[in-house]
Amino acid sequence: MSFDADAYKKAVTEEWGRAAKGWHAWIPEINEWLKNATERMLDAAHVEHRHKVIDIAAGDGGQSIAAAERVGLHGEVLATDIVPEFVEIATFVTTKMGLKQLKAAVMDAEELSVPDKHYDAAISRLGLMYLPNLQRALAEIGRVLKPGGRVSAVVFTTADKTPFFSIPVRLIRERRGLSAPIAGQPGPFSLGMPGILADQFERAGFSEIEEEVFDAPLRFRSAEECVRWRREASGTMQQMLSGMDDTAKAAIWSEIIEALKQFEDESGFESPCELLLCSATK
Repeated sequence: MSFDADAYKKAVTEEWGRAAKGWHAWIPEINEWLKNATERMLDAAHVEHRHKVIDIAAGDGGQSIAAAERVGLHGEVLATDIVPEFVEIATFVTTKMGLKQLKAAVMDAEELSVPDKHYDAAISRLGLMYLPNLQRALAEIGRVLKPGGRVSAVVFTTADKTPFFSIPVRLIRERRGLSAPIAGQPGPFSLGMPGILADQFERAGFSEIEEEVFDAPLRFRSAEECVRWRREASGTMQQMLSGMDDTAKAAIWSEIIEALKQFEDESGFESPCELLLCSATK
């Protein structure tokens, strides 16, 4: 069966639309987990005071806010996402915070509705790996960046390096008899092997490409709290469990909690997580 990019985008938009409020409810924990990764990403993109920045697949804009604080009131940040519910949340939060330099808009990363050569930097935190046509998106990023502008993106590495994510998905697939994703399709670990994203940047015409792999352990009070986050914030996992009755769902979630308790001790829960940062110049 051939991959249908339009159907994939529609499914992703619907899944994350349903999960957007659940994701945002956990944004303090998510931002704390990704704080170091966000700062590294902004540093690699050379984001500075007065800069104009576009955020690709921004979600509810946690990292967009960090960028807005860097550029200041005389800068500009545009948070873009294909999911209207995320953009609605980002708009509400930024308005409440009074960040006039930050705007949010519904946009497909492969069709950015912004002028050529407008931005000093483009960023993406855990977003590029879900894009069905990454070369098209990178071409758009190149189009909207000024000459010498920087792009910087963070993605997961491989499934074995991020067990809090991969173990629950694997168990659900096993219990439901679901097939694994076809190789080459977008997904959480599709850009995780060193060199893959760098090669994509090179193919898109970027230069001065750099990659960095680093640890970003995920911490919660307990394995149960981690699973509660995954239940409430993951549109994909909610979709994988659709059609099951509550008893069957509860049994799977209990099994996932038990599997993740290997990362729990008297001080709390800490799962390994490895991220890859790739940056380049237009």
